Amino acid sequence: MKNGSPPDEKQTSAVERALRLGLDNLAGMQTENGSWRGDYGGPQFLLPMYVILHRIAGRDIPVGRRNRMLDYLANTQNPDGSLGLHVQGDGSMFTTVLGYTASRLLGRPRQEDSMARMRGWIQANGTALGAAPWGKFCLALLNLYPWDGLNPVLPELWLTPASSPVHPSRLWCHARQVYLPMAYLYGLKASIPADDLCLELRRDLYDRPYNEIPFHRHRDTVAPTDNYKPATPLLKAANTAMLAFEKAHPRALRKKALRELLRHIDYEDKATSFANLGPVNAVLNRVCHCFREDGKEALEQGWDMLDRYLWDGHDGMKMNGYLSTELWDTVFAVQAILACDKAGLQGLGNHWDTMEKAHDFVRANQITEDLPDAEAFYRHPSRGGWPFCSLEHGWPITDCTAEGLKVSMALEKSVDNPVPKERMIDAVRLILSFQNDDGGWSSYEKRRGGLWLEQLNPSLVFGDIMVDISYPECTSACIQGLAEARMRFPDLFDDRIQTAVERGVRFLRTSQRTDGSWEGSWGVCFTYGTWFGVSGLLAGGVPSDDPAILNAVSFLLSRQKQDGGWGEHHLSCSQRRYVEHPQSQAVMTSWALMTLARADCGDTVAMDRAAKFLIEAQSADGGWPREAIAGVFNRTCLINYDNYRHYFPVWALAEWLARTGVQKRT
Repeated sequence: MKNGSPPDEKQTSAVERALRLGLDNLAGMQTENGSWRGDYGGPQFLLPMYVILHRIAGRDIPVGRRNRMLDYLANTQNPDGSLGLHVQGDGSMFTTVLGYTASRLLGRPRQEDSMARMRGWIQANGTALGAAPWGKFCLALLNLYPWDGLNPVLPELWLTPASSPVHPSRLWCHARQVYLPMAYLYGLKASIPADDLCLELRRDLYDRPYNEIPFHRHRDTVAPTDNYKPATPLLKAANTAMLAFEKAHPRALRKKALRELLRHIDYEDKATSFANLGPVNAVLNRVCHCFREDGKEALEQGWDMLDRYLWDGHDGMKMNGYLSTELWDTVFAVQAILACDKAGLQGLGNHWDTMEKAHDFVRANQITEDLPDAEAFYRHPSRGGWPFCSLEHGWPITDCTAEGLKVSMALEKSVDNPVPKERMIDAVRLILSFQNDDGGWSSYEKRRGGLWLEQLNPSLVFGDIMVDISYPECTSACIQGLAEARMRFPDLFDDRIQTAVERGVRFLRTSQRTDGSWEGSWGVCFTYGTWFGVSGLLAGGVPSDDPAILNAVSFLLSRQKQDGGWGEHHLSCSQRRYVEHPQSQAVMTSWALMTLARADCGDTVAMDRAAKFLIEAQSADGGWPREAIAGVFNRTCLINYDNYRHYFPVWALAEWLARTGVQKRT
């Protein structure tokens, strides 16, 4: 590594100006309740599902909202007429078919150019027969695809013993909660009656008369655009077995299974204040209520919460990928501001009211009680946890809990109404209870199923949906939270925390790739994962001259661009190798700079260049320009964390400034 001298006063002054602008920008974005929330769009299948639900329920979408939705669908359409799985992706049959259908349901005329181009792409790429299974499922609800053209989603699986390796409770909670209402709707073969628009859509989505298509022969037809995880021999065998069962299942058993499914659907609704775990099961649960005899009350209770998923952004009205980003954005914004304080930035006192409000939000949104009958509904304990968004949502997440705990401890002595000690201790207990046998941490709960279950992934278009595996990011956050809790609560958890941290460190070591990087699963991708990997090792007591840290630093330095920044393409996530983006990205540069600063990187020239890039990229309002989406889930689908561009550069520059301050003093 090349050594360099500390930056001169001119560069230090520039970064201090950038930080003050950035802090003012952050303070101005804070909401009345003390949180930050932002655009969390990107997936292109969510808004069409919202529109489809309204069609099924016979519920109008207000004209102004409808027009903004049409703006979004038009603004995110690719030049070839398609829609990507996400807004920056190439065409996907799954989302293009649903986008076309939604556009027509929203009132866009068939003859419009955007519709003609979309229709042309669908016809040229195999028609709706090649849509991924989730797309065919949504079409079946609208009577645009027959149920016998789908592989079964059997309700009866929920009646198998919970100890069975294929019981749905073994699945990652997002898969479990999506396939729960899917199984109910499949069991009913639920569809609305065909009308004139339905008949017209049938003509548009296929290349021959609807009644002449042998749909049962297309259960496994998937367009190349949608076939990220092709059906395995095990999945094909399982589908064959389920088809045989479907043809001969006892009616009484089906009715019993459907009643059991409704118990779980109602529980999820009530446990989450009708927010549900995410937008897909939020929509599908409401579709279930449309088709059940006693669903009117539950359906009406859910509309207001469902509408909170909508976000009217720069490109139109979309459906966010979660109820909100509030808790996640708030704990990171707070840590960015705290980093400025540690860097000795004068004038930070102007923003302590911002911190007080943010802390109050964090305090108010900790989960303080376990759910009733949680075990019967396959829920992990939740007391002490923090969710991704807000308390009413109610699902605690490992890294959100760790970050919420870190912020609570960091601000404990600075605020008027700190998080009570007992509640912080609850958070520590919960984090410890989440740790997997491999030493890592998953997202929502301990891993419940064998990795072989991924061979049964029925979505085909997403990766890693079946099992809640251990992630470097979640593991790192939990190590950091536990390491700080050990200092805050000496002698209380020492042995348990020590053991847990050591196991977590071992997991991080084994998950590091040979090139020194870590693969991220929730951000793009190796830059993000490496920031967490290094931070977790350091928090776990690994020294900065350890080979794992040095290799990670070498990896990042080898990827720095000529302009001083870093830029990684989202294809890194699906291809699982580092793919360079043509342009440097402020958010990724921030992750890299923080990693280098924390690792005590000897190449100060590289860090100075990164800081210079961030300073020069800053907008006049104190934020940073909108750039390539930096979030991802399940390997293939990008999701936007718009606030990342507002606080991560501030955080990185502050940590760099703190490091240069140490150099000057020494």
